[in-house]
Amino acid sequence: MKIKFDKAYEPQLVEQVWYQRWQQAGCFHADADSTKDPFCIVIPPPNVTGSLHMGHALDNTLQDILIRYRRMRGYNALWMPGMDHAGIATQNVVEKQLESQGLSRETLGREKFVAAVWKWKEEYGGKILTQLQRLGASCDWRRQRFTMDAGLSTAVREVFVELYEEGYIYRGFYIINWCTRCHTALSDLEVEHEELPGRLYTIKYPLADSAKAFIPIATTRPETMLGDTAVAVHPDDKRYQRYIGKQLRLPLVDRLIPVIGDASVKQDFGTGALKITPAHDFNDFEIGKKHQLDSVSVMDEKGQIDCAQTRYHGMTVKGARKAVVADLKQHNLFMNDKAHPHMVGHCSRCESIVEPRVSRQWFVKMQGLAKTAIHAVRQGETEIIPRNWEKVYFDWLENIRDWCISRQLWWGHRIPVWYCEKCDATIVSKTDPKSCNQCSNKKLKQDDDVLDTWFSSALWPFSTLGWPEKTTELKTFYPTSVLVTGFDILFFWVCRMMMLGLKFMNDVPFRQVYLHALVRDSQGQKMTKSKGNVIDPLTLMDEYGTDALRFTLTALAIQGRDMSISHERIKGYRHFVNKLWNASRFVAISFENLRAKVDLTDRAKEPPKATTAADIWINSLLRETINQVNQAYEEMRFSDAAQQLYHFVWHQYCDWYIEMAKSSLIVADGANNEQLERAVATATNLVHTLDTILRLLHPIMPFVTEEIWQKLASLVGTQASDYLMLAPFPELAAAELNSEQQVQCSEIEFIKQVVTAIRTLKSENAIAPSRRVPVTFVDVKTEQAAVLKRHWQYVVNLALLEADPHFQATAAGAQQKGPVASSVVDGMQIVLPLGDLIDVDKERGRLEREISKLKQEWQRLDKKQKDREFLKKAPPEVVETQQKRFVQAEKDLQSLQAFLQRLTDG
Repeated sequence: MKIKFDKAYEPQLVEQVWYQRWQQAGCFHADADSTKDPFCIVIPPPNVTGSLHMGHALDNTLQDILIRYRRMRGYNALWMPGMDHAGIATQNVVEKQLESQGLSRETLGREKFVAAVWKWKEEYGGKILTQLQRLGASCDWRRQRFTMDAGLSTAVREVFVELYEEGYIYRGFYIINWCTRCHTALSDLEVEHEELPGRLYTIKYPLADSAKAFIPIATTRPETMLGDTAVAVHPDDKRYQRYIGKQLRLPLVDRLIPVIGDASVKQDFGTGALKITPAHDFNDFEIGKKHQLDSVSVMDEKGQIDCAQTRYHGMTVKGARKAVVADLKQHNLFMNDKAHPHMVGHCSRCESIVEPRVSRQWFVKMQGLAKTAIHAVRQGETEIIPRNWEKVYFDWLENIRDWCISRQLWWGHRIPVWYCEKCDATIVSKTDPKSCNQCSNKKLKQDDDVLDTWFSSALWPFSTLGWPEKTTELKTFYPTSVLVTGFDILFFWVCRMMMLGLKFMNDVPFRQVYLHALVRDSQGQKMTKSKGNVIDPLTLMDEYGTDALRFTLTALAIQGRDMSISHERIKGYRHFVNKLWNASRFVAISFENLRAKVDLTDRAKEPPKATTAADIWINSLLRETINQVNQAYEEMRFSDAAQQLYHFVWHQYCDWYIEMAKSSLIVADGANNEQLERAVATATNLVHTLDTILRLLHPIMPFVTEEIWQKLASLVGTQASDYLMLAPFPELAAAELNSEQQVQCSEIEFIKQVVTAIRTLKSENAIAPSRRVPVTFVDVKTEQAAVLKRHWQYVVNLALLEADPHFQATAAGAQQKGPVASSVVDGMQIVLPLGDLIDVDKERGRLEREISKLKQEWQRLDKKQKDREFLKKAPPEVVETQQKRFVQAEKDLQSLQAFLQRLTDG
């Protein structure tokens, strides 16, 4: 049967077709009852509101590589997919939608608003899962989970109640991060800090028993002085020691507050005296607890001043600051102010300014849970890759604070706590109670708050497998094998999964954690909408194909290092996809042509015979590549796997072996058995090597490899399974070369050096690569001459030479008329006469003009290099670009000058 192999690879015609076939055939499905060794990855659940970005593309490409590799290795491989309900983000999206309709969640009421969110989720949510399929993600979609589905909701309640009953969960007043836009508490990890310009104000705080004495206070937030309950100074500060224990009169409020001594006060900041506002500053809150100070809140949930006895009531923070400063000046209590940049917290979801605020919230005690998570990593139960992140992991857990888990939202897991309206009893239950367990009253009110989104996400590795039920999936796949995620959610998610997995499953949730770095733009900048440098992976897949994007991300995924991505990089790897396609097409056509002359039915199924030195050489390199790629996949050195495959496929198989094979594949009519045998052996070696390449590449580039493999399998009849993605992965190859084979491999390497040298001579002397040239070999050793004669056909065909080899024993007898070019390989000189190949005078004139032009450019760049003002003011990436251009110009100039010198000397 004649195979159809288009001249060009068109990803748009291939990718969707193969993905649907894989899915329909159940290729992604794992069997919980299988006797195969399990391998499991749980996907970091993307937000239901999310859309695929470069971080997702990297994260899921790496996961898919691991799952496809293990599946081909014969494992029972499960990649568990799902989505996160994303409390704040999703509620914000639906609220904005309601606003466009002239509605609000308050006008709808809680029940109808939650119903509206579920409706939005069904209609618009989950777009990212379709986009992950576009990326080629081979998740087990039959098992897809959602953090608010019935099973996970049961798990959330189970965990909350057990933690509460064991004393881990409590309710109390504590200072928390408060979003004035979302009107909810935020964990420390949900606050992003940004340095903003501000001012440092110095204010007089008068002593209560003196008409003139005062303590100067420096603050960036004069509006919060309305809630001051003390002034703290360092006990050793001689400026203020005498005031400790005395009373101050709080400006504008006229409330008496004490001066206290506390060693945490920095004597060298501001005036060395610190106003203490426990209700609106985290450090002040801790000092307030230590000294049993009152906590006076002067700000409401909207971020407005809540101080009814003053004129500032109802003002915004900025408005109150301005008014307070004006009043201080009027009362002669204002001393000065100066510019002072400071860090300001913003909500990671809506970017509004976050205010510290004392509020009654639900918390989880973390120290006990953290100890088990620390111990597990120290004992090697879970390995964090790269290892340098272990220190960060330990530092955070060793200094952990209690986790505020309540959120003042309507969308999310509602806290399973009810309050009796009759006796005020608190009921914590896994199921909705019908009556009070203290007084039997049936009028109960459930807590209004919902749980932090990360609470349900922390249960993801075991709740998705069916916990709290003792399911077969849980028994088979827990602990999971590896977690692949970004380093930025090490604290948000990874640490919490470790703690709760150990608590409820008595084992770690995963054996390995691979933390990948950030994807940045071509200049190394973080991608943001404000910078306009965001690269859309969907656009890249449309333009270059999914395999090119996946290979680019893999090749750049070096452990512990951020990657810079650009259209140029992806375009380069799209050329690699094309190279693979064109090589495969050549192999298929060659095999088909040979099949017309020889019966290859059985030969294609047999192990290939190596009849030439080139066959032995490529098989040796193939074994090395198999071992290197297996090891790289095992150790999650993704970049190494990609680079090794790229080098072997492009620079060994395509550039050399296929070119060497062409002479053996040419079979004239009436060819003898030896010629036919050599042609068949070469063809089967080409096919066998290509088949192995496709298997090795498949985890990274699934679509093009499946398309080629199917065509190849139908051609040669060697199909071992219905799909490449289910075919066995190449096993580690232990066979070593014997001494004769080693000699043949070294001979091929020598031939490669000779061909490369001749090609370089052509390039350096402006001779077309396709032009055949004469060469003379000088100072040739006997062994070298024998190798050249033995493999002369390779040299003639690859270097495009004119005739049989011409050897000269010594350089003295190799004098050539006119200019020559020469190169040395292993002590042997290769001489290329130029007189008949180029017009020397014309070429000399062209070179002189080119050198003159390049000198001007070099001088301009050199001047720029020495411009101190430019080096000081220009961005680092611009300076680096200029330096690279200068080095390249210098290199080009030297090359042209050397060429001109050769022509002149000749």
